[in-house]
Amino acid sequence: MMRGTFANVRIKNLMIPGSEGGIALFRQANSNESQQMSIYDAAMRYIEQATPTLLFAGKEYGTGSSRDWAAKGTQLLGVKAVIAESYERIHRSNLVGMGVLPLQFKENDSIQTLNITGDEFFDIKGIETIQPQQTVTLIIHRPGGGQSQVQLTCRIDTAIEVEYYYQGGILPYVLRQLLNN
Repeated sequence: MMRGTFANVRIKNLMIPGSEGGIALFRQANSNESQQMSIYDAAMRYIEQATPTLLFAGKEYGTGSSRDWAAKGTQLLGVKAVIAESYERIHRSNLVGMGVLPLQFKENDSIQTLNITGDEFFDIKGIETIQPQQTVTLIIHRPGGGQSQVQLTCRIDTAIEVEYYYQGGILPYVLRQLLNN
């Protein structure tokens, strides 16, 4: 299943103009050069080099069938956070249930308005202690040393979702509850 995650031939990676299908950029740690490869292959290489990954998405991210498998595949590919313009309601919940942090652009911010090209590195500040719907900061480290910051909304919406996230998802949460009783 995870090899098929993001493999739809109609997917367009806006950071690789003209691309269709599950294509991603992979950049070796401490390197400025990147190469195109399948999302699966790039994800496995990022996992091998212990590089946490995040995914940028547009509006209504997660709309479509098999949303629970989509969240599972995202987590299995090593994605730690998704930053989207908006979420399909159930998919957002499924991401939290799989231990993936859903973050949302505020107002008119987007990949395009922030000129995110895929050549950047990112830090997320403010997730050390999460509260429902809190504001966090995305720090964008640009090639050549520049940096910018943007505020995001953490789309963990309830106190129980905070617990699920800190435990790594619903299943680890339930297992810990069973072991503690």
